[in-house]
Amino acid sequence: MNNKEFIAELASRTGYTQDESQRMVKSVIELMGRSFEAGDPVSVSGFGTFEVKKRLERVMVNPSTGQRMLVPPKLVLNFKPAANIKGQVRRGGTENG
Repeated sequence: MNNKEFIAELASRTGYTQDESQRMVKSVIELMGRSFEAGDPVSVSGFGTFEVKKRLERVMVNPSTGQRMLVPPKLVLNFKPAANIKGQVRRGGTENG
């Protein structure tokens, strides 16, 4: 599902216009981004938790040359799905929410 399809589906389920739905989604994404920049996790009840984690510095080996390189530390976005979402995926998404 792409963004356009998502907005259309959200609008049809909520009764809002597509423009209103798009503004709501953009607002949610913007607020989540601000939380990530501040290093705060974002929990969505029944869906999961997004959090920024720091990956430590590590040594990597180029498989073709065998050359060892130092990869600097970096921040990555991590997602931990809620138990019900994990179960849905395992069962092939047959459950309707």
